[in-house]
Amino acid sequence: MAKNYAALAKDVVSALGGKDNIVAVTHCMTRLRFVLQDESAIDSATLKSISGVLGVVRNDNQCQVIIGNTVSQAYREVVNLLPAGMRPAEPQGPQKLTLRRIGAGVLDALIGTMSPLIPAIIGGSMVKLLAMILEMTGVLTKGAPTLTILTVIGDGAFFFLPLMVAASAAVKFKTNMSLAIAIAGVLVHPSFIELMAKAAQGEHVEFAFIPVTAVKYTYTVIPALVMTWCLSYIERWVDKITPAVTKNFLKPMLIVLIAAPLAILLIGPIGIWIGTAISALVYTVHDYLGWLSVAIMGALWPLLVMTGMHRVFTPTIIQTIAETGKEGMVMPSEIGANLSLGGSSLAVAWKTKNPELRQTALAAAASAIMAGISEPALYGVAIRLKRPLIASLISGFICGAIAGMAGLASHSMAAPGLFTSVQFFDPANPMTIVWVFGVMALAVVLSFVLTLILGFEDIPVEDEAEKARALQAAPVPAQEARA
Repeated sequence: MAKNYAALAKDVVSALGGKDNIVAVTHCMTRLRFVLQDESAIDSATLKSISGVLGVVRNDNQCQVIIGNTVSQAYREVVNLLPAGMRPAEPQGPQKLTLRRIGAGVLDALIGTMSPLIPAIIGGSMVKLLAMILEMTGVLTKGAPTLTILTVIGDGAFFFLPLMVAASAAVKFKTNMSLAIAIAGVLVHPSFIELMAKAAQGEHVEFAFIPVTAVKYTYTVIPALVMTWCLSYIERWVDKITPAVTKNFLKPMLIVLIAAPLAILLIGPIGIWIGTAISALVYTVHDYLGWLSVAIMGALWPLLVMTGMHRVFTPTIIQTIAETGKEGMVMPSEIGANLSLGGSSLAVAWKTKNPELRQTALAAAASAIMAGISEPALYGVAIRLKRPLIASLISGFICGAIAGMAGLASHSMAAPGLFTSVQFFDPANPMTIVWVFGVMALAVVLSFVLTLILGFEDIPVEDEAEKARALQAAPVPAQEARA
């Protein structure tokens, strides 16, 4: 039966304290991401009990509501509840600065900026893979115009990634998007790229007597992200010092003259160093532990998804693929993690006597196995029943170990599933096809068997009916009564 997304949105907004408590809302592949004015206004019990809500993740003044693959439909209904042009009040007063708040802020900036870009990155990745397959099978010869154009289409999202990051970050940091894009555009301008190439070869390059560090900014994330964050402060400061009569021309001129050189001389190099340090740390662990690091990541991945920490690896994966053409730690670990959650969901669907749970489990299994979208299986089945989650973690570890031993690596960053398995094919090693499908099959079968062995406490049909009756008889929440 189709969900009533209008009713779902109304219930979610009400449980979050009403529309006046919502500062901003976005969505990723499966979650509605709310920024709230008052976290204490959330009615957690009611929010988690809403039909169609698979789970809730809270972090300071943010609340993530897991809906599943149809999150875009729920998002549209939520937006419809917020009057056009409405700007809810921002949280007032200074907030205490703590390490936890700093960490949460960095994570929020990273996730909030990268989540809207994922479709473009995945789309580009898959087009590049298509071009690789067409060349590998001999359908198109190397150097053919069609092959070149396909490669350029696939590469566009990566080459101009700094511009995309700047645009997305400008929304996140509430600064001027056109200025952010213009400044990021300097970093990928052909003349600047040529100048950086000369600097990399040892030629002395300077700006206003200050040496310029040789950096290649295409395919990067961190420099544009940090630059746009700084721009949000530069814009406010320039706005204060420029006379009203000159704002139309002097304000943007000063912003560009300050922000662009700052990005080139300081922010860009620092951003590259940060990104390189993160990549080096992750892959030093991989080099040191080898296949064991892939196994550990395979077991931890569902837990990282639960906390939203999995998005931290997005810039590292993008940069590694851009620099080396493949990524051999995080992406291979997701094969076992995603399909194990699918296999556990299949076992639940096989064994449960609850028709609603069976329907949820089958849909979640299809999503995880076919498309690599594991959150419906994670929140709708595994966490809900607990033991299937344990089975998935065990299976993810074993399958991650095998993927690591086989040396599997991804040439794209699409969520690993049956439809996207082509990203792990290595033209130089045809056996990778066998290993990929072998790991996928093992993940489904092993998690299926482990779930049946461990068992789970089924949800009786009568309990669902009692829950529905209890919700209907429950008193109106205080937040809804005030609305």
